[in-house]
Amino acid sequence: MLDFEKYIKYSKPGPRYTSYPTAIEFSQSFTYDAYINKLKNQDPSRPLSLYFHLPFCRSACYFCGCNVVFTSKEEKKERYIDYLFREMDILKEHFDTSRDVMQLHFGGGTPTYFSAEQLGRVITKIKETFPNFQADAEVSCEIDPRFLDEDQMKLMVANGFNRVSFGQQDFDEKVQTAVHRIQPYDITKNAVDLARKYGIDSINVDLIYGLPFQTFETFKKTLEMTLTLDPDRLAVFNYAHVPWLKKTMRKIDETTLPTPEVKLNILKYTIDFFENSGYKMIGMDHFAKPDDELFLAIDKGELHRNFQGYTTKGGADLIGIGITSIGEGVDYYAQNHKEMPAYEEAIDAGRLPFERGVVLSEDDKIRQDVIMELMSNFKLDIKRFESSYDINFKEYFADALQSLGEFESADLVKISDESIEVSATGTMLIRNIVMPFDAYMKAHSANTKTFSKTV
Repeated sequence: MLDFEKYIKYSKPGPRYTSYPTAIEFSQSFTYDAYINKLKNQDPSRPLSLYFHLPFCRSACYFCGCNVVFTSKEEKKERYIDYLFREMDILKEHFDTSRDVMQLHFGGGTPTYFSAEQLGRVITKIKETFPNFQADAEVSCEIDPRFLDEDQMKLMVANGFNRVSFGQQDFDEKVQTAVHRIQPYDITKNAVDLARKYGIDSINVDLIYGLPFQTFETFKKTLEMTLTLDPDRLAVFNYAHVPWLKKTMRKIDETTLPTPEVKLNILKYTIDFFENSGYKMIGMDHFAKPDDELFLAIDKGELHRNFQGYTTKGGADLIGIGITSIGEGVDYYAQNHKEMPAYEEAIDAGRLPFERGVVLSEDDKIRQDVIMELMSNFKLDIKRFESSYDINFKEYFADALQSLGEFESADLVKISDESIEVSATGTMLIRNIVMPFDAYMKAHSANTKTFSKTV
């Protein structure tokens, strides 16, 4: 058991670092014209990673922090497909879409809330717009097992999809009722079986700890049931309770949420459980079988972190397509409009639906590299950074290293002249450990309603 009194003090608001600078730093000071200029001047030798946001859901899951649109109307989905097509046409005007594509991801919302026929039209248009997919491209889709049929799975496999991620969150019926997502084991098992039947290479299952009415014992049972599905990868996320940002989260009774002590205990048990079951921990919240390329990438130093989590596909320009999607270039992040009227209005005017973003300074790039390296691999080669950026690491990050002193005293990190290494216990507090390297944190430290709790 952990010494909870020692670690609970670290339960404070902090970013998840799917980007650095984080999305809270995005602004309209990065203008539309500047963004178009960035697109036009991308290195044509760099491959592309494509993210499509398919935002619709039939009803709300109260834990969800995604940007979703609730509807039961087919015409809304058809209208959105039309605007996606037009957005791709406008993209073709501003950069070379014939570049190699190494990654395509459908996120949501519930991508499989679209029918097989509708998804087929979207995929056809994507391949017309971006005709050069690499032979080993990673093509993936997030799936709610409650919305999946055989025609959809056939279509995806026929079009090169090789990874799927099934959202489960928890198998306990009381928890499911509290978060408004009833999803019995058999529904998920049937979805996993369908993916295996059609030869999907890699199956991921998403779980969330920190949900209402979860206890150590109930989540232990969820872990055991998940293991019977034999997924290739797992993602076990800490529930981000941000009711000031997501109205549906206000339907959750905060008195039913597990305490930080319980959450830490669950996390510690989860790590031990999956590692004892043949999985390896990857980064902050992922697990994979030892023969999975996600795990193998660590040894090669090729593990990366982006808005979809951990990936082996680095060195690409990410193009975000659809409402609220985020793109990433060598020195910028760009986000589309979050509201459908503004998204449609931009496209109607013949413009990309870009709303805001940020251009990275040299300091941003250095800190981004440090934070993502620690988030991905739990260790950092100081000499590599000194050589890559021509800096004296300990002078450049004197304040950050001083702040890390308390983590070092608590045996959460080990700092030498050569490296920074995070201990096994420290991995559970990795968000806290990288925060001293974040130049923007001081500006947000007084605002408790900026980020979710780290524990």
